[in-house]
Formats: sequence, structure tokens, C-alpha cells
Amino acid sequence: MLWNARLALTDLIAVGLLFAAWLLVGWLTESPPAGRPSVSVLMTRFRREWMRQFVGRDNRIFDGNILASLREGTAFFASACMIATGGLLALIGNGERLRGIVRDLDIDGIAGTGYEMRLLVTMFFVVNAFLKFVWAHRLFGYCAVTMASVPNLPDDPVAMQRAMQAADLNITAARNFNAGLRSVYFALGSLTWLAGPWGLVAGTGVVLFVTLRREFASTSRQVILRSLPPPSISVPVGRPAPERPHPGP
Repeated sequence: MLWNARLALTDLIAVGLLFAAWLLVGWLTESPPAGRPSVSVLMTRFRREWMRQFVGRDNRIFDGNILASLREGTAFFASACMIATGGLLALIGNGERLRGIVRDLDIDGIAGTGYEMRLLVTMFFVVNAFLKFVWAHRLFGYCAVTMASVPNLPDDPVAMQRAMQAADLNITAARNFNAGLRSVYFALGSLTWLAGPWGLVAGTGVVLFVTLRREFASTSRQVILRSLPPPSISVPVGRPAPERPHPGP
């Protein structure tokens, strides 16, 4: 078969480990053990607490500035992924020049269009990151609109419910943003495949260690655990509170 002529069994195993590690990190981050929550899960409590405090805050410019900075971050990474995708497509398209570089470096086992398959794996992660960042940017926009619809009266029965809706949108946006960052990490790790299958295994191990450490054994996690907000009280979203009647003309 054609792929068998370009990829050895060790390459296929290394790629399988790469994708398995990517899926494993995503699952552990979003569904961690009950006794050891990840930083991403811990931050969901702070996001809900943010929206609870937002309801009673008179000046909401501060909240708008925070949300704007979050959107700027997602836009920056989405733009970077677009540039990276264009660069990868240019490398794949300029085959003759890259083959010369591969021959000069004497990289083991990469011949013909084998390097293109390696770059396609990297491009998969970059494109996935781009889609995650774009969706996170849009969700932060939904969150901003929902926050703007929160009444200025804290005693309004709709206020807290709208705030919790905004919190859920914010949490979903952050989850997609974190997934995009993980894809960027593994895109960088997949570049080690250019050094051969064992290079990819080593790169996957490094990325796996770094991502798990940041989520479960970092200094920032210890700081977050010093004082956690109380667990949120679920507010039913399926049956919203009745709107206040508008005064007649």
C-alpha cells in the first residue's frame, strides 16, 4: 500500500500515541478525578462567582474590560493559527525546496512525500485550534450580550438567572479556548516527527508532562486552592422567570 511505503510501523504507533495523549489530556482536564480537580475546572467556580458579584456591582465597566481582554486573547491566537496554517500549506506546496532541506539534514526515514504527511498532522492540530479559538471568541461575544441584558436591580428575579446564563456561556468559551491551547501544544509536539518516530514519542511525552503539570501540579493551582468560591446554586434555565410587565404608554 502507498501509505505503508512512506510510513513504517513505528511511525504509525508514534502517531497513535500522539493522538491518544491529546485525547487523554482533554478528558482528564475536563473530567478530572473528584479528589483532584484541574485548574480549568477550579476556574469555573471563579467564573460563576464573577457573575454573582457582577449582579450587585454598580459600575460594570470593569467587567466589560475583562471580557474584552478575553476576546482579544482568543482573536490573537485565532490569527496566529491562520498564519501558521498558511505557512504549513506553503511548506507542503513547495515540495522540491523542502526535499532539499530534508536531504541536507539527512533526517532518517523521510523520503518522497513522507514529510508532507508529517506536516499534515501538524496542520490538523493547528486547524483544530483555529476552530476552537474562533468559537471561543464568538461565545465570549454571546456572554457579553447576555451580561448586558442583566437588569441593574440586584433584587430583580431575572438578574441572577441572566447572570448564571452568562456564566455558563463564559465557561463554555473558556473550555473551547483551553482546548485550542492544547491543540497548539500538540501541534508543536508533532513537529518532532520530522526527527523520526522516536522523536515524536519524546515530543509527545514532553507535551503530555507539561500540560498535565500545569493542570494538576502547578503553583497557580495551589494559589487557586487557597480560597475557593462556594459551589454555585443551579438556576433552572429551561423555565425562565417571568419578565416584568412594561409600563403602558
